[in-house]
Amino acid sequence: MSLPKELIATYKKQGYHFVGRYGLVKPCRWLKISLKTRGERYCYKQKFYGVPSHRCLQASLYPGCTQRCLYCWRASATDLRIPWREIPPPDDLDEPEQLLDAMIEEHRRILSGYKGWPNIDLKMWEEARNPVHFTPSLVGEPTLYGAERLSRIFDYAFKKGFKTVFLVTNGTLPEVLESLDVLPSQLYISLSAPNEETYKKVCRPILPDGWNRVMHSIELLNSFNIPTVLRITLVEGYNMHSPELYAKIILRGEPTYVEVKAAMALGFFRMRLPVEAMPRHEKVKDFALKLAELTGYNVIDESLHSRVVLLSRLKSPIRLY
Repeated sequence: MSLPKELIATYKKQGYHFVGRYGLVKPCRWLKISLKTRGERYCYKQKFYGVPSHRCLQASLYPGCTQRCLYCWRASATDLRIPWREIPPPDDLDEPEQLLDAMIEEHRRILSGYKGWPNIDLKMWEEARNPVHFTPSLVGEPTLYGAERLSRIFDYAFKKGFKTVFLVTNGTLPEVLESLDVLPSQLYISLSAPNEETYKKVCRPILPDGWNRVMHSIELLNSFNIPTVLRITLVEGYNMHSPELYAKIILRGEPTYVEVKAAMALGFFRMRLPVEAMPRHEKVKDFALKLAELTGYNVIDESLHSRVVLLSRLKSPIRLY
């Protein structure tokens, strides 16, 4: 199997770099911002958890997904009007060890051009070429890669010196989460709706029992011995309602953190939704405060630039560095 040429062309136009059969790499905009500002500006993951923005390897293991969320920045086969059976994944997925090595090599090749930027801090640039944080959630649903391969790539990343690995999943494959032999440093599950009706409208699941699968994954959260995050992505006019239902779901999973975040009007978001569907930070914070009141969680941090508010029962987030 190979990816549709229309999808490949679209991703390349958006700055994605293909690695192996199905892998992709693209330096995060915050990596670039951090380098350009010599570390003065950075993403909320650095602000909250200490993860250095300029040392992040942002990648995808396979671009297929089990949902076609309205707010997603990625291009889907539906957007491009092309036939592509993205699930189940093909049998010839890239082997974890070779894929991660190739991703690091491509990441370094991309960053080689950054050395000529004006006022670049060469020490930071060299650090950027040796990432210590791995996020295999660039596009697509990473759990489609399978529990065995995910466990191997996490294990290999730690052995190569990566300090942290974040797994961000939409939660539609709880059986993969249950079968992981090696855990990431922090596990995220995305929640984009307070009920099944809204879920089907906003996330447009491919799997008919997607909602029940997401709920199962959320119920697994408190069984993990690592920090867990329930990320609630808010879309103005679509899912910013029923905070009491969101609160009940939060209490079912009891995550370490709840990130209440605005959907960002980037990429293919703009082809499906108006810019006004990206809520202002003030509205995100108001919604977060309602959730805090209903759950007993506290607001412990926020990032205006990323329009995200962090809730937890902890007094402050666990610094991973």
